[in-house]
Amino acid sequence: MQSNNLLMWTSLIPLGGVILLILIPGSYCNLIRNIAFGTAQLTFISSILLWICFDPTISLFQFVCTINWFPSYNIYYTIGIDGISLFFIILTTWLVTTCVLISWTMINTQIKEYLICFLTLEFILIQVFCVLDVIFFYIFFESVLIPMFLIIGIWGSRQRKIRAAYQFFIYTLAGSLLMLLAILVIYFQQGTTDIQILWNVSFDTRTQILLWLSFFSSLAVKIPMIPFHIWLPEAHAEAPTAGSVILAGVLLKMGGYGFLRFSLPMLPEASLYFSPLIYLLSIVAAVYASLTTIRQVDLKKIIAYSSVSHMGFVTLGLFSFNLQGLEGSIILMLSHGLVSSALFLCVGILYDRHKTRILKYYGGLVQVMPIFSILLLFFTFSNIGFPGTSSFVGEFLVLTGLFKVSSISTFLSAFSMILGAGYSIWLFNRICFGSLKLQYVTNFQDISRREFYILLPLAVSILLMGVCPEIFLNEIHCSSYNLISYFN
Repeated sequence: MQSNNLLMWTSLIPLGGVILLILIPGSYCNLIRNIAFGTAQLTFISSILLWICFDPTISLFQFVCTINWFPSYNIYYTIGIDGISLFFIILTTWLVTTCVLISWTMINTQIKEYLICFLTLEFILIQVFCVLDVIFFYIFFESVLIPMFLIIGIWGSRQRKIRAAYQFFIYTLAGSLLMLLAILVIYFQQGTTDIQILWNVSFDTRTQILLWLSFFSSLAVKIPMIPFHIWLPEAHAEAPTAGSVILAGVLLKMGGYGFLRFSLPMLPEASLYFSPLIYLLSIVAAVYASLTTIRQVDLKKIIAYSSVSHMGFVTLGLFSFNLQGLEGSIILMLSHGLVSSALFLCVGILYDRHKTRILKYYGGLVQVMPIFSILLLFFTFSNIGFPGTSSFVGEFLVLTGLFKVSSISTFLSAFSMILGAGYSIWLFNRICFGSLKLQYVTNFQDISRREFYILLPLAVSILLMGVCPEIFLNEIHCSSYNLISYFN
């Protein structure tokens, strides 16, 4: 396999798995699960090979492959990765493999269609993170909605799942319409949609402001930023466990990735102009979402609002316009993908056993589920940003970068970390300590071997990123420096 074609193969493997699953009768459940898991594993191994073959000293895109789609209209399908998109692809392939594993016994109806949706989602997400054309980015950016809509609406856990699926679909689609208009304006003005060319185009200030607002309308919904976050808690609460994992772990990162690809390098003047607005919305998100989290009673909604708070930190780092803040936000996105996924898996384990996510029914689980309690404690401290975990590295770099721009914003955003520690420790205490509530739950079972092997790699990776962040920072440094150069 040639290195130039490695990225293309990585993106096509899930599509091959989808075609294979379509040809197999739905009654062969074990075969379908094994093929889906094998496909996801093969894609993950291929993404690791991308990391091995990646040269961190090169600032340009690597593994570039171009296909003439509409040459007469100067529209080409081009894929390639830099240090930033590399880790988002690895995160996607890993979490999809995890989703297939965690669904092994949780999903018992329409298994074939369910796994086809996940492999299709994996193919689309890889395209989102590697395509280098604005039109194709928009196509794949919106195509994510279809499999995710089906996953929430068909395999959701409660009666409100249809409403949540439509809310997710309509909110995110409506926000992206202005983005499509902005892409058309760029195409008719410049005659190309190639990102690498557009990065070197200088738009006038008024055009930049209009284009920035158009992209912001879509990306802010995907992150999501307050007040565009209404769809997220409902979608998380109704989605199956694997749906929540992929939604929090990868889909929320598409908004931040869009800012990295379009708003910052293509529209630097507008980004500087609107940075006070971003600071305001991000600080409100970090503080308000933390306060809202404290009053939730549904386990999934607690983690969902916590995600909104953490994404506020991400946008603060992205718009600090310096290397520390930018790299901190990227590390924080990757860390959140691991930590929030692990927390949703823990909630899924509890729901699988006791069929409820209401907090008041739990207590004293450390007495009957000690291994689960230890892992939940680790992930809780990771969510806080405890030193030695990946979140600490990301939040420290973000605050370091933000302090160079605004000390007041740094103080206000740091205050949300105290609130985060409060609701995280409160949640762990309510679940694991106290007395067992035997009037509600009587049958207990600690995590199985399969669940342990799913959670352990996540814990190891969080620890590795927290103790040895240079492994990841070395790969993204050149790409981050390129972005910062647009503001110098």
